[in-house]
This record gives sequence, C-alpha cells and structure tokens, in this order.
Amino acid sequence: MNDYKDKIIWIIGASSGIGAALAKDLSIKGARVIISARGLEKLNLVKGDNANIDVIAFDTSDDVQVKQQVDHVFQSYGVIDSVVYMAALYNPSKITSMSIKDVKDMMDVNFMGAFHTLHFILPYFIKQNFGQIALCGSVAGYRGLPNGQPYSASKAALMSLAQSLRCEVSHLGIDVKLISPGFVKTPMTDKNDFSMPMMIEPEEAATNIANGLLTSKFEIRFPFIFTSIMKIIYILPDFLYFKLFNQRG
Repeated sequence: MNDYKDKIIWIIGASSGIGAALAKDLSIKGARVIISARGLEKLNLVKGDNANIDVIAFDTSDDVQVKQQVDHVFQSYGVIDSVVYMAALYNPSKITSMSIKDVKDMMDVNFMGAFHTLHFILPYFIKQNFGQIALCGSVAGYRGLPNGQPYSASKAALMSLAQSLRCEVSHLGIDVKLISPGFVKTPMTDKNDFSMPMMIEPEEAATNIANGLLTSKFEIRFPFIFTSIMKIIYILPDFLYFKLFNQRG
C-alpha cells in the first residue's frame, strides 16, 4: 500500500487503547475501517458517528466465530487490504500465584486468536493475490520478564508466528508485519504497579503503526530509544540477563 485512500482495513482488538486510536487515525487518512472485539458497546463508542468505521463484534478465541466473521467480511466487502491483529489480554502476576484460567484465557486471545484469524484469512488473501497481515507483539516478548508471564510467552509465540508466516507467504504477495510497542498508556498498562519509562499515548502509537504499515520493513517498533534498549537486552548473554532480572522475595 502507498496510502490509505479507499483501502479497507480490518482492526481486530479495537475497542480501546492502541487499536481504537489506530481505527480513528486510519479513517481520517481515507480508509474504510472495520473494527472488531468482543464488546459491542465499546466498539460502538469508538465508532461514534464516524461513517468510515464499521463494527463487527466477535470472540477471537472461538474459531467457529472467527470463521463465520472472516467469511462474512470478505463476502460483504469483496477484498480486504490489511488485517491488523491487536487483540490481547494481560494480567500481571508471578507464575506461582497465577491461575490456570488466566493463563488459558491469555493464550487463547493473544496467540490462538491470532492463529485462528490467520488460518481463515490466508485462503482469501492467496485467492486475491495480495493482502497485509500485521500482528501486534510486544517488547515483552523479546525476553521472559518477571511478573510478565504468560503475557511475555504469548507475545514471544506471536513474534515467532509472524516471522514464520513472513517466510512462508511473502512470495505470494502477502505482506506480514510485526508490531512491537513499548509502554503505551492503555487500560492494559494501567494494571502495572511499576514505573514504565518512555510511555507514550495511544495516538502516538497509532501514528507509528499507520506510518509503518506503508513501509516495506517487517517490524514496526516504538518508541525508538526504549525499544532499542530492549533489543540490546534481548541479545545479552544469558548470565548477564539473569543477573539483571533475577528477583528474590
């Protein structure tokens, strides 16, 4: 894509935070935007009176619902230019105190929801000979972080999925991108009880994503300085990494 005029962009996970800000930003830039999440009421609040935004509510953790809605969207709109998967759950906790249900719920939405989406969208993109898939990971997926499980694990899995997908489908004209945000002021980060350096607003994050989707690069990461620091931590030898992050008590 060279611009967003008359493009059809489907943002899954757009009821708040970055996804909601991205939907508004792309609609201003001329795109027809479809927004999805589980909560219809929140989606309607994001849409407001914006005629360039359409609402479709469903649960990405339910593969039957995903297939139904993917079929519905492609039958209704004909072609889709880009699908951006932003849906995520987050519940910070130590591994020793988290519940099995919390872990399952996070993995079902953060990873399996993305996989469900890819599974049913790819045949349509292959048939139309083009399309863009952007998966929202996190710098938390670069390394396993204290109190970040299973969120960090789900995002690491999503990063690996995006890399594998790009290797497999780029020759088919399908563009795959990985979105790697640092700290963004959202309902998710509001759950954190620690200092979050270089935090940005959702609107700034949306601008970074909107600009990045139009480029040829694989990873869209922001803010630059913070994510660069996290990249350095990612390549640290294990003994240095564990010395930095091992916790007691």
